[in-house]
Amino acid sequence: MALWDRLKDTASTMQAQLTAKKNDLTSGAFRDSSMAMCALVAAADGTVDAAERQRVAQLIATNEVLQNFAADDLRRRFDENVDKLTADFAFGKVSVLQEVAKAKKKPAEARAVIQIGIVIGGADGDFDKDEQAVVREACYALELPPHEFDL
Repeated sequence: MALWDRLKDTASTMQAQLTAKKNDLTSGAFRDSSMAMCALVAAADGTVDAAERQRVAQLIATNEVLQNFAADDLRRRFDENVDKLTADFAFGKVSVLQEVAKAKKKPAEARAVIQIGIVIGGADGDFDKDEQAVVREACYALELPPHEFDL
């Protein structure tokens, strides 16, 4: 199976798992962690251009699991995290990973945050090494083993 097909299958499987847990993923910690994860993946290479920011914002707005929350609130939180990362990536990453870590008290939410990162990273068909690296770092922040997600 080609890498592209495997990536699509993985993202599709993770989205299905997230959708199945949708009603359990309603806490503020999950919301904040998810938006931090989306920003981290969007800025994984150290930059976020306007088109990429818009594409990820659109993915957030249309993701069924995230529809438990107001779209403009999610967008605001996502933008705040992206702004931190684009102002100073290294320093911003520390702050954003602290946001990601908010979900670590609830293992189901922590896993869902990682799955959202993988879904967002793979949405363009290329879950690249920079995106994989920041999702792996998020696993450590959430005290989850990266190998559980094939990272």
